Amino acid sequence: MMPSSPPSTRTGRFLPALGALFFSAALWAQEPVPEQPHPVELSEDESVEDIEASQAMPGSDERASKTADAERPAGTTATAPADTDAVPTRVAPNVDLKQVAPTPEPAPKSPEPGGEATTEAAEKPVTPEAAEPKANDANPTPDAPTASEEATAAESPQEAPPAEPLVILGTEVRPGTTTRLGWTPDTTMAGLNQPTPVLVINGARPGPNLCLTGAVHGDELNGIEIIRRVMYDIQADELSGRLIGVPIVNLQGFQRGSRYLPDRRDLNRNFPGDPNGSLASRVAHSLFNDVIRHCDMLVDIHTGSLKRTNLAQLRADMHISSVARFTEGFDKMAVIHSQGTPGMLRTAATSHGIVAVTMEAGESLRIQEKQIKAGVNSINSLLEKQGMISRLFVWGKPEPVYYNSTWLRAKHGGILVSDVDLGDDVVAGEVLGIVTDPITNAQHPIRAEQDGRVIGMAVDQVVMAGFATYHIGTEARGPEQGPEED
Repeated sequence: MMPSSPPSTRTGRFLPALGALFFSAALWAQEPVPEQPHPVELSEDESVEDIEASQAMPGSDERASKTADAERPAGTTATAPADTDAVPTRVAPNVDLKQVAPTPEPAPKSPEPGGEATTEAAEKPVTPEAAEPKANDANPTPDAPTASEEATAAESPQEAPPAEPLVILGTEVRPGTTTRLGWTPDTTMAGLNQPTPVLVINGARPGPNLCLTGAVHGDELNGIEIIRRVMYDIQADELSGRLIGVPIVNLQGFQRGSRYLPDRRDLNRNFPGDPNGSLASRVAHSLFNDVIRHCDMLVDIHTGSLKRTNLAQLRADMHISSVARFTEGFDKMAVIHSQGTPGMLRTAATSHGIVAVTMEAGESLRIQEKQIKAGVNSINSLLEKQGMISRLFVWGKPEPVYYNSTWLRAKHGGILVSDVDLGDDVVAGEVLGIVTDPITNAQHPIRAEQDGRVIGMAVDQVVMAGFATYHIGTEARGPEQGPEED
């Protein structure tokens, strides 16, 4: 029989283990492990694939955001001021967007504070107009106006103020010019960075800044063609204000034919972004501060997702009076009241005082001429309504505003064949489509639950129980008065 260890030895072995246990308990009390968030309910225009990777996860991103908030002075916001690139490093060339051109160069980096002034703007030669000497008030020339002529000039209407240069992405875009710029979010290896084209038209006359964004989801193609046709059809000398277009926001997703960024996150759930967050959050922060904050108005163009298609429509928060008025400028475009989801580009823009809507047109991974024409027509009508262009525009019949909409889901799995088309009016009890079990030949009709209009639907395909098949919009009286947000 082995002799037992003396009490002092057993105590010496037990105390370190007891100390480690108490230390672990103290750490656990100081930093509780966050619980996994419940899955969010996404609209059926958003892919439900890989939801957990698309939503904000508690962890490094959240802690980085809290740290940044703690270090930020009280009363300031997370985004950088809009004039961060107020000092241009070059003057943009005036180009014809219709002509074939090489890929735009990345935006130059802003000069470091206190650095040498080596910008092209500082080095540009003095123009002949600027070199002309000013008239000497003490020694008027014989051509100087008389007192009566000055009085007559004072009584005549004053001329409109001249248009001003636009400084964006470290570049000065002068009035009456059109150019291509390159936006690079600096989120990949430096040697593999590819600038995203940004089209800019600075009109010859002053006016608002309208921004158009497409392919925030990389598989949504209709918006790319809508922006191209709108931008390439406008000349700078006929425009009042500025038109800024980013046809392909999610360039990496577009190249892969994917809705998502390479980190499998949904870019349209991460605005306005965080410079210290995930890849999606960093890309969103860069776009929002480098481009979007130059906008007075924004149209973010999307399509349906996951084998669904949408009637050409606007998604807008009709509680905001400025947004409600903005929707009146879109011709032949139905409006769906939607407050949006936190993280969307539209909701982030409106929270920063930018009048913004989402345009939905067609389905993903397809180029659809009918939907593209509807989008181009509505944006041209908006430009005319905002006084940015002056054209002979014939307005169509006003489309309704749908304050209520519901998705009908399949109750059985099988092959879906629809009996209705986008835009059709339906009545309660009408058969919209039939789901057929290919093995048993059992047929299950999907019926409308109320009167309304088909504003979105699944394309014919194999569906499982619970799949959203038909989006029915119903006209209803809107809110008497939304909250004061102007």
